[in-house]
Order: sequence, then C-alpha cells, then structure tokens
Amino acid sequence: MGLKRFNNTNNKKNNNNNKSSVVSIRAGKKKSSSSSFEQLPELTEDETAKKWAGESNDSPTIVSKKESGRGDATNPTTSSTRKLRKKEDAIEQDVLEGEACLLGDGIWEKLCEEAKMEIELEPALASYLYSTILSHKEMSDALAFVLANKLGSSVLLDSQLLELFSKCYREDPELVQCAIADMQAVLERDPACDKYVMILLYFKGFQALQAQRIAHSLWSKGRQSLALLLQHRVSEAFHVDAHPAAKIGKGVMIDHATGVVIGETAVVGNNVSILHNVTLGGTGTTDGDRHPKIGDGVVLGAGATILGPVIVGTNVKIGAGSVVLQDIPDNSVAVGIPAKILRRERSEEVIEPSLSMDQTDFLEGWDFTI
Repeated sequence: MGLKRFNNTNNKKNNNNNKSSVVSIRAGKKKSSSSSFEQLPELTEDETAKKWAGESNDSPTIVSKKESGRGDATNPTTSSTRKLRKKEDAIEQDVLEGEACLLGDGIWEKLCEEAKMEIELEPALASYLYSTILSHKEMSDALAFVLANKLGSSVLLDSQLLELFSKCYREDPELVQCAIADMQAVLERDPACDKYVMILLYFKGFQALQAQRIAHSLWSKGRQSLALLLQHRVSEAFHVDAHPAAKIGKGVMIDHATGVVIGETAVVGNNVSILHNVTLGGTGTTDGDRHPKIGDGVVLGAGATILGPVIVGTNVKIGAGSVVLQDIPDNSVAVGIPAKILRRERSEEVIEPSLSMDQTDFLEGWDFTI
C-alpha cells in the first residue's frame, strides 16, 4: 500500500523548543462572579465565539522573561505598552506555530499547487480557491475553514465553528495526521479522483469523517453535548450518521458516503474502505458493547449491514447488500443474507481488499443462474 507514514518526532521537538521560551504567566482580568444571562448581549461576536469554543478572554497572557522581570519597576507609557503587547503577541504566535501539525511528504504544498492550476483552468473559481486553500498557512487552517463553512447554520455560526475546529487541531495534532492519511487513501483507491484539492473541497465522505474525528476528540474530553451537536449537523449536511464515541482508524475512505451509519460502540480499523449505505448497527436495547468491530484492510460493499457486536477480521471483504450477523474470520469473503463465507485465503496470499476495491472477484469460478 502507498499509504504514507507520518512522524511526530520533529513536532514534539519544536514544541519543547517553543515551550522553553515561555517563562512566566501574567494573570488576566478577574472573572465576574455573576453568570446572569443579562450579561450575554455585552459580548462581541468574537468574544462569544471564543467562549463557545472553550476559550476565554481572561486566559493567561504569555510574556517573555525580559518583560516579566520588569514587574512594577517601571511605569510604562502608552507607547511602551503597545511594544509590550506586540512582543507578547509575537511570542504567543511562535508557541502556536510550534504546536502546529507536521504535514508530511509535501501534501499541503501539492494541494496549493493544484489550487493554483485550477485557477488557471477556471478563473471563475479564483475567489473560492483562495478563501478555502490559498489564504491559509497550513492544512489544519484549511480543514477548519472548509468544515466550518459546510457545517455552519443560522444558529450555529461558521465563525464559532472555525474557532472551535482550529482550537481542536492545535490541541490534537493527530487529527491532522489522520486527515492526511484519509486524503491519501482516497487518492489511491478512487479512480474518479486524481487531485488532493478534489478530496478536500468536494468529497463529502472525507469531510464527514474529519468532522466525526473532531466530535470524537470533544467526546473524549467530556464535551458530549457539543459532540452530539456536531453529529447532528454532519448528519444533516452530509447524510452520514457517525456517533462521536465511535473509534475510527487512519487511512479510511468513505466513498459516496450517503446513508452511512456508524453506531456508538463501533470500532473501525486502519485502511478500511466503506461504501454508501453501509450500516454498523446494534441490536437490542441494552447498554454496553453492541456494535461491530471492523478489522484492518476491510472493504464494506455498498448497502452492507453488520449488526451487533460481531467481529469482522482483518482483510475481509463484505459483498454489497450483505447482512452480517456473526463473526467473519480473517482473510475471508462473505456475501449474502445472512452473509456466508464463500472463500478464505491464506494470510500470505491476501492483499488488503480495501486497497484494490474489487467487489466482484469472488464470482470467479461460480455458475449463477438467474
């Protein structure tokens, strides 16, 4: 498989170097003890967005050792105060840039090149491509912008979502690494796709998956209500209903995406391909583990339904329209209602079916009469 591997070693090194320059914390304004709703109209839109995203205007301000050492020894004038603020902003910006995600193998640069080429081919898209890609410094910024504009609504502002998504990408660089792996997977497996720019801007399966990853990150941090709200918007916008508690690996492609359902306790492995109308559903009304576990390298054909806490092994192919009600062993092909195993291969002979995307090779040697 051509799926790229990404290394976070340099990223951690950058973080350590930047953090070493942070010496002291200057406390912000004292928070008001009142939480009355009457105070809400006094906030600006930007302040409301920051508070909604879990940030606060009262957060500590990063200052340098040189500036913090002055303390009250001097009485700064208006000019010196401006200089101090500029230095503080520069240091804080350096820290944020140090925490930025590694992009790996030049995919971001390639994406920008493709956007410029698209502008030459279709000048009418210049403004759109600039706002979505070329105006941003890195992949995380473009991802946050695209998702915020897709999922925003009249009561859930895109500015609020942009602030939230940007903060999530800063705090969890693994989200961007997963997005890059997913993007590479789509490029390699979908013959209709030959550019990264197509995936980021036009493939709703990719967009829905990245939104689910953010929702999962929020869910893991105890922000369940916000995660469920995102799930609701993803379902409305992309017709993909993936619970934020579901665990999904890297290098996953959701092709066409319409009608995909992934339940709360479902687990999806790495390098999995999922086609439209696939259901990873539960059975019964009891709590606990009740959804499927999908192994690495699996392809789930269009309309496949897998119910209950069944285990679908590594390198399994589930035929289109099949209903799986029991465990499927590794390196197998399962088809039918209910699904039956048609073929098992020795592990050394198996190439991950999710990579080839061939959903009909199991028909060889079979004589069907209709």
